[in-house]
Amino acid sequence: MTKIDFSVDKEKLEVVMTHVFNAPRDVVWEVYTNPDMIPQWWGPGNMTTTVDKMEVKEGGVWRYIQKDEQGNVNGFHGVYKEVREPEFLSDTFNYEPVGPGHELTETLRLEEIGEGKTRAVSTSYFNSIEDMEGVMQPGMEEGAAETYDRFDKLLEKILK
Repeated sequence: MTKIDFSVDKEKLEVVMTHVFNAPRDVVWEVYTNPDMIPQWWGPGNMTTTVDKMEVKEGGVWRYIQKDEQGNVNGFHGVYKEVREPEFLSDTFNYEPVGPGHELTETLRLEEIGEGKTRAVSTSYFNSIEDMEGVMQPGMEEGAAETYDRFDKLLEKILK
């Protein structure tokens, strides 16, 4: 399983995930921001992800739909707040089954660290401890590791 650094700060109401990709930053950026790539890595492997909308620009909207093996469907959506290609993204994140009022903010920083590698630092900022605890379910860290594992495998395929 892919190695990620996963930290939870309940005082700051933030979750930080850090991972090093064996790929140049521009390639990592492309995988994060290309709607054709998202279904190949976003979320657990036992679910399918469909990109409904993905306008990677400030004020642009995104929406993904995920379906599990039993046919259950969940939606996720948000708005891009800041886009600085190829180094920084900030967006809002809403898990549709929870309903309005529980939006969080996400940031993604991509840092070139030499030798063709890129460090990704993904931070989720919550509005309340209740929202944070609602998201922080058992298995979340393993699910994130699986997502990054799928991302790594896609990068390997792209860079062959």
